[in-house]
Amino acid sequence: MNRKSFLNLTARAGLFFGLAPSMLANKNSETIDKELLNHLLTQKKAQGNAVGLTADPISKVRVGMIGMGNRGSVLIQMFDYLIKNNYAEIVALSDLKQDKVEKNNEYLKTIQNTTADLYYGNETKWKKLVERVDIDLILIATPWNYHTEMSIYGMEHGKHVACEQPMAMTLEDCWKLIEVAERTQKHCMYMENCCFNGEELWVLNMIDQGVFGDVNHAEGAYIHDLRKHMFSDYYENRWRIKHHETKNGNFYTGHGLGPTSFYMDIGRGDNYDYLTSMSSREDSLSAGARMENFPAKQFACGDMNTTLIKTKLGRTIMLQFDTHTGRPYSRLNNVFGTKAAHQGYPSRLYVGHDELQWGHSWLNDEEYKTYWERYDHPLWNKLKTQIDANAVGHGGMDFVMVYRLIRCLNEGLALDINLYDSVLWSAITPLSELSVANNSARTMVPDFTGGTWETPRKNEVLRDIL
Repeated sequence: MNRKSFLNLTARAGLFFGLAPSMLANKNSETIDKELLNHLLTQKKAQGNAVGLTADPISKVRVGMIGMGNRGSVLIQMFDYLIKNNYAEIVALSDLKQDKVEKNNEYLKTIQNTTADLYYGNETKWKKLVERVDIDLILIATPWNYHTEMSIYGMEHGKHVACEQPMAMTLEDCWKLIEVAERTQKHCMYMENCCFNGEELWVLNMIDQGVFGDVNHAEGAYIHDLRKHMFSDYYENRWRIKHHETKNGNFYTGHGLGPTSFYMDIGRGDNYDYLTSMSSREDSLSAGARMENFPAKQFACGDMNTTLIKTKLGRTIMLQFDTHTGRPYSRLNNVFGTKAAHQGYPSRLYVGHDELQWGHSWLNDEEYKTYWERYDHPLWNKLKTQIDANAVGHGGMDFVMVYRLIRCLNEGLALDINLYDSVLWSAITPLSELSVANNSARTMVPDFTGGTWETPRKNEVLRDIL
């Protein structure tokens, strides 16, 4: 390889090591040296010692929350039932803005006998919260750029961590999370609420019970027109749209990837092997910017990103990301097996028979209802009253996610979403960006599990507990 090609490759791979995305804007069309690229992607190795990680039971989980904006203000409401039943207590809240922590503390008065201590005023106050000795769990709901730093600081100070997506935005940060979590033996959970939604749990339960036969393909997405929010002050300092100005790929992977990974036992008998990613041209976001007279007029992120993932066992996943275009919300939630198929939005089910036939019709309403009643996940059914009372949390799935997190900590059990899930789902963002920047080149996915993915095991959310 000549020096020019090596420098091109180094710039393209720079995204993995925290370098600016602009370094990837290389127009040179020379072929990438795949041997060197694969070396860069696989030079580190995990120990795998956080598989099935458990910790001492915590009878009442003492919680510190960082980021009390839109998301944090919803998450705190999910603790009503847990606080009233003595499973958890919220000890401290932190945010840059005083009014946000005070508003949430006022709400806390309605569900808890004691209010929380408040930390606000500058970008380092959250560290004082983390450094307290009377906190067991840190919940992080801040802008994305802070997630890795806060998660690592939490684990280094003896706290379990649960963080909104993505937990990391570079490959280097993914490896940092693995190193710290494996060394400290603290839980590090990606808070993917869609893994706990009723429809997704129902499909997962049917897959586990053999209704789908062998699942060979699945499709997930985050398709949600966020332009109005991104142009406004809904996101503090309009932080979210800034990613669209400089990056091009899928940088909100979890809603589609979490459930589909559960369907395919990723990390539990199968793993991602490689991906290829491409983005359409960008039109809709800049059109919205002109309509709103928004200062930025040009954006790097294409309107639609499509990422295809091949697994070690030969399965395929299609993952899509579109927050630009005016279209109805969808996560797709499409799953195709040798015996059955499901398509979401709206939810439809097809179940084949032993003999070959023309599969032109979905189950009718009565047949669909029969399958729902037979295979409804026990967890969703058990918590129906609490779910109905917490519909503000995305129809109840936020409550189920927080409930499972706290109750697993109460009982000293492994979490449903572990360190390796968290890192893998986050890593698809920089991997997709690298593939897009290199004309949709096939990009290897590192094994973040230390080889432990090869041992099949039942998905933790299917355990008949709690």
